[in-house]
Amino acid sequence: MTTDIDGTPGAQDAPRTPPKPIKAIPVRHYGRYVSAVVAIGILVSIIYAFGQGKINWHAVPDYFFDHRIMTGVYKTLLLTVLSMVIGIVGGIGLAVMRLSKNPVTSSIAWFYIWFFRGTPVLVQLFLWFNLGLVFQYINLGPIYKNYWSAFMTPLLTALLGLGLNEAAYMAEICRAGLLAVDEGQTEASHALGMSHAKTLRRIVIPQAMRVIVPPTGNEVINMLKTTSLVAAVQYPELFRYAQDIGQNSGAPVEMYFLAAAWYLIMTSVLSVGQYYVERYYARGSSRALPATPYQKIKANMLSIGRPKGGAA
Repeated sequence: MTTDIDGTPGAQDAPRTPPKPIKAIPVRHYGRYVSAVVAIGILVSIIYAFGQGKINWHAVPDYFFDHRIMTGVYKTLLLTVLSMVIGIVGGIGLAVMRLSKNPVTSSIAWFYIWFFRGTPVLVQLFLWFNLGLVFQYINLGPIYKNYWSAFMTPLLTALLGLGLNEAAYMAEICRAGLLAVDEGQTEASHALGMSHAKTLRRIVIPQAMRVIVPPTGNEVINMLKTTSLVAAVQYPELFRYAQDIGQNSGAPVEMYFLAAAWYLIMTSVLSVGQYYVERYYARGSSRALPATPYQKIKANMLSIGRPKGGAA
Protein backbone atom coordinates (compact mmCIF):
# COMPACT_ATOMS: atom_id res chain seq x y z
CA MET A 1 0.00 0.00 0.00
CA THR A 2 1.32 3.40 -0.96
CA THR A 3 0.53 6.70 0.75
CA ASP A 4 0.82 10.31 -0.23
CA ILE A 5 2.91 12.83 1.71
CA ASP A 6 -0.04 13.64 4.01
CA GLY A 7 -0.55 9.95 4.86
CA THR A 8 -3.68 9.36 2.77
CA PRO A 9 -3.93 6.28 0.58
CA GLY A 10 -2.59 6.70 -3.00
CA ALA A 11 -4.85 7.12 -5.98
CA GLN A 12 -3.70 3.83 -7.49
CA ASP A 13 -5.14 1.92 -4.50
CA ALA A 14 -8.66 3.25 -5.15
CA PRO A 15 -11.15 0.62 -6.31
CA ARG A 16 -11.32 0.44 -10.10
CA THR A 17 -14.68 0.47 -11.83
CA PRO A 18 -15.04 -1.22 -15.23
CA PRO A 19 -15.55 1.24 -18.10
CA LYS A 20 -19.06 1.61 -19.38
CA PRO A 21 -19.75 0.05 -22.76
CA ILE A 22 -19.64 2.52 -25.63
CA LYS A 23 -22.95 2.98 -27.31
CA ALA A 24 -22.15 3.45 -30.97
CA ILE A 25 -24.72 5.53 -32.81
CA PRO A 26 -24.45 5.13 -36.59
CA VAL A 27 -24.20 8.32 -38.58
CA ARG A 28 -27.28 9.02 -40.66
CA HIS A 29 -26.44 9.75 -44.28
CA TYR A 30 -29.67 11.31 -45.43
CA GLY A 31 -28.04 12.51 -48.64
CA ARG A 32 -27.60 8.91 -49.75
CA TYR A 33 -31.30 8.19 -49.40
CA VAL A 34 -32.21 11.33 -51.31
CA SER A 35 -29.77 10.58 -54.15
CA ALA A 36 -31.01 6.97 -54.35
CA VAL A 37 -34.63 8.13 -54.64
CA VAL A 38 -33.70 10.68 -57.31
CA ALA A 39 -31.71 8.08 -59.30
CA ILE A 40 -34.56 5.55 -59.15
CA GLY A 41 -37.02 8.24 -60.22
CA ILE A 42 -34.89 9.17 -63.25
CA LEU A 43 -34.48 5.51 -64.21
CA VAL A 44 -38.24 4.88 -64.00
CA SER A 45 -38.90 7.99 -66.08
CA ILE A 46 -36.50 6.82 -68.80
CA ILE A 47 -38.08 3.35 -68.88
CA TYR A 48 -41.54 4.89 -69.05
CA ALA A 49 -40.50 7.20 -71.89
CA PHE A 50 -39.17 4.29 -73.94
CA GLY A 51 -42.31 2.33 -73.17
CA GLN A 52 -44.40 5.01 -74.88
CA GLY A 53 -42.55 4.65 -78.18
CA LYS A 54 -43.74 2.41 -81.00
CA ILE A 55 -40.84 0.01 -80.70
CA ASN A 56 -41.22 -3.57 -81.93
CA TRP A 57 -39.28 -5.26 -79.17
CA HIS A 58 -40.07 -8.70 -80.62
CA ALA A 59 -37.78 -7.96 -83.57
CA VAL A 60 -34.72 -7.95 -81.29
CA PRO A 61 -34.92 -11.62 -80.18
CA ASP A 62 -36.08 -12.65 -83.67
CA TYR A 63 -32.83 -11.44 -85.24
CA PHE A 64 -30.53 -11.77 -82.24
CA PHE A 65 -28.88 -14.98 -83.49
CA ASP A 66 -29.43 -14.38 -87.19
CA HIS A 67 -26.56 -15.74 -89.27
CA ARG A 68 -25.78 -12.26 -90.60
CA ILE A 69 -25.57 -10.86 -87.08
CA MET A 70 -23.33 -13.73 -85.97
CA THR A 71 -21.12 -13.14 -89.01
CA GLY A 72 -20.91 -9.49 -88.02
CA VAL A 73 -19.94 -10.42 -84.46
CA TYR A 74 -17.17 -12.69 -85.78
CA LYS A 75 -15.83 -10.02 -88.14
CA THR A 76 -15.97 -7.39 -85.41
CA LEU A 77 -13.90 -9.56 -83.06
CA LEU A 78 -11.48 -10.48 -85.84
CA LEU A 79 -11.01 -6.84 -86.80
CA THR A 80 -10.49 -5.91 -83.14
CA VAL A 81 -7.81 -8.56 -82.64
CA LEU A 82 -5.92 -7.79 -85.85
CA SER A 83 -6.05 -4.03 -85.30
CA MET A 84 -4.81 -4.38 -81.72
CA VAL A 85 -1.95 -6.64 -82.85
CA ILE A 86 -0.88 -3.96 -85.32
CA GLY A 87 -1.33 -1.29 -82.67
CA ILE A 88 0.60 -3.10 -79.93
CA VAL A 89 3.50 -4.16 -82.16
CA GLY A 90 3.71 -0.72 -83.73
CA GLY A 91 3.31 0.97 -80.35
CA ILE A 92 6.20 -0.94 -78.81
CA GLY A 93 8.44 -0.07 -81.75
CA LEU A 94 7.44 3.60 -81.65
CA ALA A 95 7.97 3.77 -77.88
CA VAL A 96 11.50 2.38 -78.21
CA MET A 97 12.18 4.81 -81.06
CA ARG A 98 10.81 7.71 -79.02
CA LEU A 99 13.12 6.86 -76.11
CA SER A 100 16.11 6.39 -78.40
CA LYS A 101 19.04 8.79 -78.15
CA ASN A 102 19.14 8.91 -81.94
CA PRO A 103 17.49 12.24 -82.87
CA VAL A 104 16.34 10.95 -86.28
CA THR A 105 14.40 7.93 -85.01
CA SER A 106 13.09 9.90 -82.04
CA SER A 107 11.82 12.68 -84.31
CA ILE A 108 10.16 10.23 -86.71
CA ALA A 109 8.34 8.55 -83.82
CA TRP A 110 7.26 11.91 -82.43
CA PHE A 111 5.89 13.03 -85.83
CA TYR A 112 3.99 9.77 -86.29
CA ILE A 113 2.37 10.03 -82.87
CA TRP A 114 1.59 13.72 -83.40
CA PHE A 115 -0.12 13.09 -86.75
CA PHE A 116 -2.19 10.01 -85.92
CA ARG A 117 -3.28 11.26 -82.50
CA GLY A 118 -4.20 14.65 -83.92
CA THR A 119 -6.55 13.46 -86.69
CA PRO A 120 -9.89 11.64 -86.22
CA VAL A 121 -10.09 7.92 -87.00
CA LEU A 122 -12.97 8.44 -89.43
CA VAL A 123 -10.91 10.94 -91.43
CA GLN A 124 -8.02 8.47 -91.59
CA LEU A 125 -10.35 5.70 -92.80
CA PHE A 126 -11.72 7.88 -95.60
CA LEU A 127 -8.20 8.97 -96.50
CA TRP A 128 -6.99 5.39 -96.98
CA PHE A 129 -10.20 4.42 -98.77
CA ASN A 130 -10.08 7.27 -101.29
CA LEU A 131 -6.37 7.26 -102.14
CA GLY A 132 -7.35 5.39 -105.29
CA LEU A 133 -8.65 8.70 -106.64
CA VAL A 134 -5.10 10.07 -106.87
CA PHE A 135 -3.12 6.83 -107.24
CA GLN A 136 -4.18 4.59 -110.11
CA TYR A 137 -1.50 2.01 -109.39
CA ILE A 138 0.48 0.90 -106.39
CA ASN A 139 4.01 0.14 -107.50
CA LEU A 140 6.48 -1.34 -105.03
CA GLY A 141 8.99 -2.25 -107.68
CA PRO A 142 9.68 -5.96 -108.09
CA ILE A 143 7.77 -6.75 -104.89
CA TYR A 144 4.21 -5.82 -105.84
CA LYS A 145 2.36 -3.90 -108.56
CA ASN A 146 -1.40 -3.69 -109.01
CA TYR A 147 -4.33 -1.35 -109.36
CA TRP A 148 -4.94 0.66 -106.19
CA SER A 149 -8.62 -0.31 -106.12
CA ALA A 150 -7.68 -4.00 -106.12
CA PHE A 151 -5.01 -3.51 -103.46
CA MET A 152 -6.89 -1.29 -101.00
CA THR A 153 -9.76 -3.60 -100.05
CA PRO A 154 -12.27 -2.61 -97.33
CA LEU A 155 -10.55 -5.01 -94.89
CA LEU A 156 -7.11 -3.53 -95.54
CA THR A 157 -8.56 -0.04 -95.26
CA ALA A 158 -10.08 -0.90 -91.88
CA LEU A 159 -6.85 -2.49 -90.60
CA LEU A 160 -4.69 0.45 -91.68
CA GLY A 161 -7.10 3.05 -90.37
CA LEU A 162 -7.62 1.40 -86.99
CA GLY A 163 -4.25 -0.30 -86.47
CA LEU A 164 -2.00 2.63 -87.37
CA ASN A 165 -4.08 5.01 -85.28
CA GLU A 166 -3.97 2.63 -82.32
CA ALA A 167 -0.18 2.35 -82.63
CA ALA A 168 0.14 6.05 -81.80
CA TYR A 169 -1.82 5.65 -78.56
CA MET A 170 -0.09 2.39 -77.62
CA ALA A 171 3.27 4.10 -78.15
CA GLU A 172 2.51 6.59 -75.38
CA ILE A 173 1.17 3.85 -73.10
CA CYS A 174 4.28 1.71 -73.65
CA ARG A 175 6.57 4.70 -73.20
CA ALA A 176 4.94 5.51 -69.86
CA GLY A 177 5.38 1.90 -68.76
CA LEU A 178 9.05 1.81 -69.75
CA LEU A 179 9.74 5.09 -67.96
CA ALA A 180 8.05 3.73 -64.81
CA VAL A 181 10.85 1.17 -64.36
CA ASP A 182 13.73 2.43 -62.22
CA GLU A 183 16.80 3.33 -64.29
CA GLY A 184 19.03 1.65 -61.73
CA GLN A 185 17.86 -1.75 -62.85
CA THR A 186 18.85 -0.98 -66.43
CA GLU A 187 22.25 0.22 -65.29
CA ALA A 188 22.72 -2.90 -63.18
CA SER A 189 21.84 -5.21 -66.07
CA HIS A 190 24.28 -3.37 -68.34
CA ALA A 191 26.94 -3.73 -65.65
CA LEU A 192 26.35 -7.50 -65.71
CA GLY A 193 27.05 -7.53 -69.43
CA MET A 194 23.48 -7.76 -70.74
CA SER A 195 22.76 -6.15 -74.09
CA HIS A 196 20.17 -3.40 -74.47
CA ALA A 197 17.71 -5.74 -76.23
CA LYS A 198 18.07 -8.44 -73.57
CA THR A 199 17.65 -5.84 -70.83
CA LEU A 200 14.39 -4.69 -72.36
CA ARG A 201 13.13 -8.24 -72.86
CA ARG A 202 14.07 -9.69 -69.46
CA ILE A 203 14.22 -6.77 -67.04
CA VAL A 204 12.32 -3.70 -68.20
CA ILE A 205 9.30 -4.99 -70.13
CA PRO A 206 8.14 -7.58 -67.51
CA GLN A 207 8.03 -4.84 -64.86
CA ALA A 208 6.52 -2.29 -67.22
CA MET A 209 3.61 -4.64 -67.94
CA ARG A 210 2.02 -3.69 -64.62
CA VAL A 211 1.67 -0.14 -65.93
CA ILE A 212 0.95 -1.07 -69.55
CA VAL A 213 -1.75 -3.74 -69.08
CA PRO A 214 -4.59 -1.68 -67.49
CA PRO A 215 -4.74 1.06 -70.17
CA THR A 216 -4.16 -1.56 -72.89
CA GLY A 217 -7.28 -3.38 -71.72
CA ASN A 218 -9.21 -0.15 -72.03
CA GLU A 219 -7.81 0.33 -75.53
CA VAL A 220 -9.00 -3.15 -76.56
CA ILE A 221 -12.53 -2.37 -75.36
CA ASN A 222 -12.43 1.01 -77.07
CA MET A 223 -11.15 -0.62 -80.28
CA LEU A 224 -14.07 -3.06 -80.31
CA LYS A 225 -16.49 -0.13 -80.25
CA THR A 226 -14.48 1.89 -82.77
CA THR A 227 -14.80 -0.91 -85.33
CA SER A 228 -18.34 0.34 -85.98
CA LEU A 229 -16.79 3.25 -87.91
CA VAL A 230 -15.52 0.95 -90.68
CA ALA A 231 -19.11 0.61 -91.92
CA ALA A 232 -18.43 3.95 -93.62
CA VAL A 233 -15.75 2.33 -95.82
CA GLN A 234 -18.00 -0.59 -96.83
CA TYR A 235 -16.50 -3.23 -94.55
CA PRO A 236 -19.32 -5.48 -93.30
CA GLU A 237 -19.19 -5.93 -89.53
CA LEU A 238 -21.81 -6.04 -86.76
CA PHE A 239 -23.09 -2.49 -87.14
CA ARG A 240 -23.20 -2.69 -90.96
CA TYR A 241 -25.14 -5.98 -90.89
CA ALA A 242 -27.56 -4.62 -88.28
CA GLN A 243 -28.05 -1.51 -90.40
CA ASP A 244 -28.79 -3.56 -93.53
CA ILE A 245 -31.24 -5.83 -91.69
CA GLY A 246 -33.00 -2.80 -90.22
CA GLN A 247 -33.48 -1.20 -93.61
CA ASN A 248 -34.80 -4.41 -95.19
CA SER A 249 -37.07 -5.41 -92.29
CA GLY A 250 -38.46 -1.95 -91.56
CA ALA A 251 -37.14 -2.00 -88.00
CA PRO A 252 -33.97 0.14 -88.05
CA VAL A 253 -34.20 1.37 -84.47
CA GLU A 254 -34.77 -2.16 -83.16
CA MET A 255 -31.65 -3.39 -84.99
CA TYR A 256 -29.63 -0.57 -83.43
CA PHE A 257 -30.78 -1.83 -80.02
CA LEU A 258 -29.74 -5.33 -81.08
CA ALA A 259 -26.28 -4.13 -82.11
CA ALA A 260 -25.92 -2.23 -78.84
CA ALA A 261 -26.82 -5.39 -76.91
CA TRP A 262 -24.13 -7.39 -78.72
CA TYR A 263 -21.54 -4.67 -78.12
CA LEU A 264 -22.43 -4.70 -74.41
CA ILE A 265 -22.01 -8.48 -74.27
CA MET A 266 -18.63 -8.41 -75.97
CA THR A 267 -17.28 -5.50 -73.94
CA SER A 268 -18.46 -7.17 -70.72
CA VAL A 269 -16.58 -10.35 -71.59
CA LEU A 270 -13.46 -8.33 -72.41
CA SER A 271 -13.78 -6.42 -69.13
CA VAL A 272 -13.77 -9.69 -67.17
CA GLY A 273 -10.72 -10.85 -69.11
CA GLN A 274 -8.98 -7.55 -68.45
CA TYR A 275 -9.62 -7.95 -64.71
CA TYR A 276 -7.93 -11.35 -64.57
CA VAL A 277 -4.98 -10.18 -66.68
CA GLU A 278 -4.45 -7.22 -64.34
CA ARG A 279 -4.72 -9.58 -61.37
CA TYR A 280 -2.05 -11.83 -62.89
CA TYR A 281 0.43 -8.99 -63.35
CA ALA A 282 -0.34 -7.65 -59.85
CA ARG A 283 1.50 -10.61 -58.33
CA GLY A 284 4.52 -9.46 -56.38
CA SER A 285 3.44 -5.82 -56.29
CA SER A 286 0.88 -6.22 -53.48
CA ARG A 287 0.67 -8.46 -50.43
CA ALA A 288 -2.81 -9.73 -51.23
CA LEU A 289 -4.28 -10.11 -54.68
CA PRO A 290 -7.65 -8.43 -55.25
CA ALA A 291 -10.61 -10.75 -54.87
CA THR A 292 -12.14 -12.22 -58.00
CA PRO A 293 -15.80 -11.47 -58.81
CA TYR A 294 -16.74 -14.98 -57.67
CA GLN A 295 -14.92 -14.49 -54.37
CA LYS A 296 -16.68 -11.15 -53.83
CA ILE A 297 -20.10 -12.69 -54.48
CA LYS A 298 -19.31 -15.62 -52.19
CA ALA A 299 -18.15 -13.31 -49.40
CA ASN A 300 -21.28 -11.17 -49.70
CA MET A 301 -23.54 -14.23 -49.66
CA LEU A 302 -21.86 -15.62 -46.56
CA SER A 303 -22.12 -12.28 -44.77
CA ILE A 304 -25.90 -12.15 -45.20
CA GLY A 305 -27.61 -12.85 -41.90
CA ARG A 306 -24.51 -12.38 -39.77
CA PRO A 307 -24.75 -9.75 -37.03
CA LYS A 308 -22.56 -6.70 -37.49
CA GLY A 309 -19.33 -6.92 -35.58
CA GLY A 310 -18.51 -10.49 -36.55
CA ALA A 311 -20.25 -12.24 -33.65
CA ALA A 312 -21.71 -15.65 -34.41
